[in-house]
Amino acid sequence: MQSSNHIIKFADDTTVVGLISKNNESAYREEVQRLAAWCKVNNLSLNVEKMKEMVVDFRSAQSDHSPLDIEGSNVEIIKSTNFLCVPYRRTSPGRSTPAPSPRKPSSISTSCEG
Repeated sequence: MQSSNHIIKFADDTTVVGLISKNNESAYREEVQRLAAWCKVNNLSLNVEKMKEMVVDFRSAQSDHSPLDIEGSNVEIIKSTNFLCVPYRRTSPGRSTPAPSPRKPSSISTSCEG
C-alpha cells in the first residue's frame, strides 16, 4: 500500500482513500485494482454497481476525472455521500464538508461479499 492511500474497513464496507499528487492517479488506481484482485483471490465478489467514487479536487484549474474501471465496469462518480453515518457533499470546487445530503444516502465504500 502506498503511503498516500488508506484502506478503512467498517463492518462489511471497505473504503479506499487516496491522495493524488502532481496529477498522478496511478497509486490510487493501483490500490483499487489490488483490492479487487485480493477479493477475487479470496473468493469474495465486488458489487461494482454499488461502488461509488467521490472526487474532491483542490486544484484551482480542475479537470474531469476518468471513472475507475473494475473488471470492465465503470464506477459512478458522485457529489455527495454518507461515510460512517456522516453525510458529505461537495459544496464548491475543492471542498467537501459534512452537510445534509440532498438525496438518498449512498456509500463510497466497496463491499466484498462472500
